[in-house]
Amino acid sequence: MTHSQKTRITVYGCGPDEASLFRELAPGLGVRPIVTDAPASESTSGLAAGSRCVSVSHKTPLTRVALRALRGVGVRYVSTRSVGYNHIDMEYAESIGIHVENVSYSPDSVADYTLMLMLMAVRDAKSIVRRTDMHDYRLSDVRGRELRDMTVGVIGTGRIGAAVLDRLRGFGCRVLAHDDRRADRAGPTAEYVSLDELLRRSDVVTLHTPLTAATHHLLDQRRLTRMKDGALIVNTGRGGLIDTEALVNELEIGRLGGAALDVVEGEEGVFYADCRDRPMESKVLLRLQELPNALVTPHTAYYTDHALRDIVANSLTNSLTFESRNQHG
Repeated sequence: MTHSQKTRITVYGCGPDEASLFRELAPGLGVRPIVTDAPASESTSGLAAGSRCVSVSHKTPLTRVALRALRGVGVRYVSTRSVGYNHIDMEYAESIGIHVENVSYSPDSVADYTLMLMLMAVRDAKSIVRRTDMHDYRLSDVRGRELRDMTVGVIGTGRIGAAVLDRLRGFGCRVLAHDDRRADRAGPTAEYVSLDELLRRSDVVTLHTPLTAATHHLLDQRRLTRMKDGALIVNTGRGGLIDTEALVNELEIGRLGGAALDVVEGEEGVFYADCRDRPMESKVLLRLQELPNALVTPHTAYYTDHALRDIVANSLTNSLTFESRNQHG
């Protein structure tokens, strides 16, 4: 029996759709998945006994207590089913001997969704749909704009940001880009500029940069006030990239034109839950949702059949790769 045929992987925070994919794909790789919908925690760490590798969701933070408990039952590798790491203390994990990796998946899922949100913001879709639902079929007082007449600023041009750039090319708009790692790059689809210049010139700003200590509140009060009057913000990256309180203030006074957000600060414990029968604790989220020019969706941009299959397959293969390299570790 090969090493991979002996591999046991514990999968935490697994919804029914992911669970069915793990059970479908794992046998072909010689993996026995232990699947649970519970998040990785001190109380659930026992499920990982016998598994050197675990797979976790981005939906709940992986705490230091949970990491210590997983290390105590023999876990050496964590695969997070996300591109971002911001829900895991990476330095602490490494310090106790746990290696953490993310997964790659189709960037088209988030890129398509980004363009959808962008077009909805440009055409005031939230107000239109709300009025239509109430059988008010009059034209809006707010006329839509056409992307070809606008300048779009893309912050972060990794795989997802680059896919957004590719899509914007078809709309004929002027495109600016900013990425600290590729600041000197110039290409046919975008003009690379400083962050301040991008904010000053863009009619629409879309965020695709990782959330780190350096990018937390990248769009803070100071930078938001540097944006053009009436500008729109789209965020399918991470909620913490924007100072949400400052954003709400700018939207409420009408200086910014609108926001379309798939991610929001403090979404943990709210997004992916049915909150219809419980009071909302996030006052900022409530204020956002009450605004006619703010569209909020629950961190769903990545959620396509293609991307989900990529996520599950890569979580399994990354774990196997770690095992093959560390058979005696």
